[in-house]
Amino acid sequence: MKYFVTGATGFVGGYLVRELRAAGHEVRCLVRDPNNASELARLGVSLHRGDVTDKASMREPMSGVDGVFHVAAWYKIGVRDQSPAAPTNIGGTRNVLELMRELSIPKGVYTSTLAVNSDTHGQLVNESYHFKGVHLTEYDRTKSEAHQLAEKMISEGLPLVIVMPGLIYGPGDTSTVRTMLLQFMKRLLPMVPRETAFSWAHVEDIARTHLLAMETARVGEKYIICGPTHTLAEGFKVAAGLLGRRAPFAAPSGLFRTMVAPMRLIERFIPVPATYSSDAMQVSGGVTHIGDNAKARAELGYAPRALSIGLAETLAHEKRLLGKAS
Repeated sequence: MKYFVTGATGFVGGYLVRELRAAGHEVRCLVRDPNNASELARLGVSLHRGDVTDKASMREPMSGVDGVFHVAAWYKIGVRDQSPAAPTNIGGTRNVLELMRELSIPKGVYTSTLAVNSDTHGQLVNESYHFKGVHLTEYDRTKSEAHQLAEKMISEGLPLVIVMPGLIYGPGDTSTVRTMLLQFMKRLLPMVPRETAFSWAHVEDIARTHLLAMETARVGEKYIICGPTHTLAEGFKVAAGLLGRRAPFAAPSGLFRTMVAPMRLIERFIPVPATYSSDAMQVSGGVTHIGDNAKARAELGYAPRALSIGLAETLAHEKRLLGKAS
C-alpha cells in the first residue's frame, strides 16, 4: 500500500514509518526540511517538503495514496510561546482532513489523545466519554478542538478512524517523562506526586496499533489505545526496582498544586524549566489522564506490553546513551 504520513520526524511518527516500511509499504513523509530527515531517507521513504499549516504543500504528496496517517501535533508543556498550538493542532488537522476529502483518499487514521478528556478524576473512561469544562493546558484545549473537528467530518462522511493514546514512552522520547527518568537515573529526582496517574503505552505498541487501525478498524470509529494505568509514583517504583535503588518519595499531589500560582507569577518574568512550570505543576497535582482500552483490544487485537517490560527496554536505552556521553 501507499501511505502519506505527517509528523514522521516526531516520536510516534518515526516509529510508525519504521513499522510501515517493515511491513513493505510505500511511504511518503511530510517534512519541513528534508536535509534534517536523513534517518527517514535511509528507511527508503520519499520526503516531501511542507508543513501541515500549509495546505498546498500537502496536495501533491497526498494525491493517489491509499491512506493517510495524520500524526503531527504541537506538544509542549510549560513553554512560554504557545502560539503554534492552534495553527498546528487545529488548523493543521483541518488542512489534512479537508485534503483527504478533496482527493478522495480511501481511509485515514488521526492521532488524537486521552488529553482531550482532561482530568478524569480517577475514572477510567471509554470512547463514549465527553469532557465538559476548562482544559488544563493549551495542548489539551487545541487537541480537543481538533478531535471535535475530526468527529464532525466523520459525521459528514469522511472515511476516518480516530486513535487516542495516553502517555507514550520508550527509546527516543523527548517528553517531560523522559526528563524525569533521566533525573531519577542521575539521582536528581527526590519526589513525585502520589495520586497523578496515566495510562502508559510503549511507543512501539502505539505505532503498531496505528497500522492495525488502518488495516482493520471500522471507518468512523474511535479507539482508546492507551496502555496499562499506573500512578506516576508506581511508574517510578517500577523504574527503581529495575535500577536497583530506592524510589522517589511519593508526595501528596496537593503539594504540587500549591506551586501552580507562584510558578505562574515567576514565569511572567523569567524562563522556567518545563519540568517546574505552572503547567507541569498543575498536571502533577493529582490529575489522571487515564482510559479503558478494551475496545481496541477486542476489535483491533491491541496488546500493550506491561510497564515493567517497556521501562526495562527504555532504561537500557538511556543507560547506553549516558554511557556514550560519559
